Amino acid sequence: MSKGEETRQAILGRAFELANVVGVTGLSIGRLAEATGLSKSGLFAHFGSKEALEVAVVEEAAHQFVQAVLVPALREPRGEPRVRALFEHWLAWGQRPGGCFFVGASAELDDRTGPARDALVRACKDWIDEIAKAVRIAVREGHFRTDTDADQLAFEIYGIMTSGHSFHRFLRDPVALDRTRKAFERLLASVRASHPGRSR
Repeated sequence: MSKGEETRQAILGRAFELANVVGVTGLSIGRLAEATGLSKSGLFAHFGSKEALEVAVVEEAAHQFVQAVLVPALREPRGEPRVRALFEHWLAWGQRPGGCFFVGASAELDDRTGPARDALVRACKDWIDEIAKAVRIAVREGHFRTDTDADQLAFEIYGIMTSGHSFHRFLRDPVALDRTRKAFERLLASVRASHPGRSR
C-alpha cells in the first residue's frame, strides 16, 4: 500500500467513526477536515465531492463489517455453528459506539436516491445473502430441515437483528439483548433437523 493509499485509509477510518455519530449526510468535507486536521483542499484531492465521500464511507463501513463479523464467523464450523457466529458477531458489532452503522444509515437514507443509498443497499443485500448462504450450508450439513426456506430464514434473522438493535439503542430496553437472543433461539428451533448433523 502506497503512502497516499495509507493516508486515504486513515481518513476513511476517521470518517466512518464520525459518520457513525453525525450520520452519512451529516458528514461533510469541512467537518472531516476539522476532525482530521487536514485541509479541505487535501480532502477534495482524495474524494472530489461530498457525494463521493459518502459512498466511500459506506464502502468503508462494509469493509469493517466484513472484518468484524463475517471473517471471524467463517472460521467457525459449517452449519448451525456458523449461523450462530454470524448472529453473535453482529450483536457485538451493534454494541460499538454509535450502534450499527447500517441500521442508522438505512433510516437516514431510505427516502433518498443516489450513489450513497445504492452503496448501502448493496452492502445490506450482501449481508442478507451471506446469512442465506450460511443457512443453505446448514441444511446441507443436516443441521436444519431440508424444507427450510433459506431466504425466508435470512429475512427473519435480519428482522430479529434490526428490531433488537432498535429496542436496545432507541428504546433503551434493558432486556433487549436477552429478548433478541431468545427470538433467535426460537427461530432456529423451528427449523432444526430432528437429528441435527445427519444429512437427509
